[in-house]
Amino acid sequence: MLVLKVGGQELDDPKFVERMGKTVAALETPPILVHGGGKEIRELQKRLGVEAQYIDGLRVTDAESLSIVKMVLAGRVNKRLVASLVTAGVDAFGMSGVDRSAVKAKKLHHPKGDLGQVGRVVSVRTEVFTHLLEEDVTPILSPICYGSDGMMFNVNADQVATAIAVALKADLLVFVSNVQGVLQNQKLLPQLNTSQVKQFIENGVIKDGMIPKVKSALDAVEGGVSAVRITNLIGLQNDTGTTIVL
Repeated sequence: MLVLKVGGQELDDPKFVERMGKTVAALETPPILVHGGGKEIRELQKRLGVEAQYIDGLRVTDAESLSIVKMVLAGRVNKRLVASLVTAGVDAFGMSGVDRSAVKAKKLHHPKGDLGQVGRVVSVRTEVFTHLLEEDVTPILSPICYGSDGMMFNVNADQVATAIAVALKADLLVFVSNVQGVLQNQKLLPQLNTSQVKQFIENGVIKDGMIPKVKSALDAVEGGVSAVRITNLIGLQNDTGTTIVL
């Protein structure tokens, strides 16, 4: 079983989205695809005059911001991806973690302040995904997740993809972004184990935005996922990038 997480940095590029559709269509079996959309959320907040606020890099999501997040993720980005995959011949089904309460979350508490309706995954209804995959349907999931009493939470897409991959004991979780993988002295590192990853974080080889991604990879392999790959779209097509194993 394959879980893909596609970052939002390039999802407003029609050519990238078209290539993504064709790439998924070429896969041997349907994956579960989880997507982000932070770039478009920031742009829409700016146009609407809503000031984005962050705590330790996490987006503060009040009620007004959640409306924007839902509009972008569950609306614009999700349906754009679904349309691209359908055009490429994929039987794609757009959804969020709210649909059928597929991914449940609780409020994420942060010691430095209130993040609002930002959540953390607490459970995954695996049968929602396995039933779709058994019918050769590709789920396209936006990371809006279901809480109790109708509450909805904005959850980091990397964490949602990781939780789904762990719950389903996926063979491979792939983080697709605009970087080819983990680099050392501008050279791609094709494979790392968890001990090497932790060492590279400590000595600064892995830094900045790559840190949360590899930490999600560690959570995944330590949770039972066979392997995690960090790559870009070309790497997804060619099975290259940095593969992280236990």
